[in-house]
Amino acid sequence: MLRVGLTGGIGAGKSAVSQRLQELGAVIIDSDRLAREVVAAGTDGLAEVVAALGPEVLGADGELDRPALGARVFGDEAARRRLENIIHPRVRDRTAELSAAAPPDAIVVNDVPLLVEVGLVPTYHLVIVVDAAPEVRIARLVGTRGMTEAQATARIAAQATDADRLAAADVVIDNNGGLDELTSRVTTLWRERLLPYEKNLRLRRRSAAETALQVVPPDPTWPRQAARLIARINHALRPALGRDAEIWHIGSTAVPGLPAKDLIDLMLAVPTLQHADKLADALAGVGLPPREGEWFDNARGIPGKTWPKRLHGSADPGRSVNLHVRVTGSPGWRFALLMRDHLRAVPEAREGYAAVKERWVAACADVESYAAAKEPWFDAEAVAAHEWAEATGWRPPGSDAG
Repeated sequence: MLRVGLTGGIGAGKSAVSQRLQELGAVIIDSDRLAREVVAAGTDGLAEVVAALGPEVLGADGELDRPALGARVFGDEAARRRLENIIHPRVRDRTAELSAAAPPDAIVVNDVPLLVEVGLVPTYHLVIVVDAAPEVRIARLVGTRGMTEAQATARIAAQATDADRLAAADVVIDNNGGLDELTSRVTTLWRERLLPYEKNLRLRRRSAAETALQVVPPDPTWPRQAARLIARINHALRPALGRDAEIWHIGSTAVPGLPAKDLIDLMLAVPTLQHADKLADALAGVGLPPREGEWFDNARGIPGKTWPKRLHGSADPGRSVNLHVRVTGSPGWRFALLMRDHLRAVPEAREGYAAVKERWVAACADVESYAAAKEPWFDAEAVAAHEWAEATGWRPPGSDAG
């Protein structure tokens, strides 16, 4: 199943997006509703809250007295932590139960107001953030919830910043307009991205690749997009590896200021290709299925010599990815890191690469001919990068996974 995280600041309109996704067929798991359920009257969760925070948080009707609870934990960090330690594990367990009960072809949307704050971003295939300007959100909170402007401003300030939420977003839904506009945007997202992503994920196939050649100006969000992908891979592989995986953002999108195809290249290092094959199912489960065929790196500087690797693509039609799985220390592994760092460090090399890319785009009809045209340049780059490494004492850097 496709796991989607949905979040947004208070007043942004997340509930309207959730409702529309449910109408379209998504399975919605509402964390706020679950947080209420796990401390409802008669539950062990409520009993533990009362034991931890005192009988004054229990109402005469046997339910949690939420105003009293708010007063008890407001400004008391230790009390708030005790409350979270009671509620959050129960919500996680209940979320897992509901997810497991969903059909195999379901699109499960987890509506989580504090998704970013509690570090859940890597657990989803896709994160949707509903966004609206602060003044729009304040007006909504005043108009629909009876808050004063000061109260609305304080509630917004108590949550994650807009910048933090947007950094976590694979999809941003702008909700500064009306409901019809919002409904249209959500419907388009469902049809053009979520439905095909779920099908590709279930069938373990990558999304159809672009055959038209298009090199675009540098996108400053490429590193942020790569970081989210790396976090998901690391989270998925942790049970198999028992430690942080060694993963890097490589290729042109990893070099600031360099034009590139809108394709994120990542590299995962493994001790052997047998290890790579054992990780294939976990990578497919995170949305990176193995690509068919035999894949090799040219051993730069050794004519005719190649080095095998594994290659995975992306099931997400909205984000093209190549994940190169290479043996640690192999020529391909070393050159990918060396070339990236050389181009980052040497402006003349970076500018020269950008210039020849422009010529290749003008001369090549498709992606395949573009790739073939680059081979002589890569051989020359290998020599220049090696000389730079010798002169600077360069060594392969640590993993971008942290």
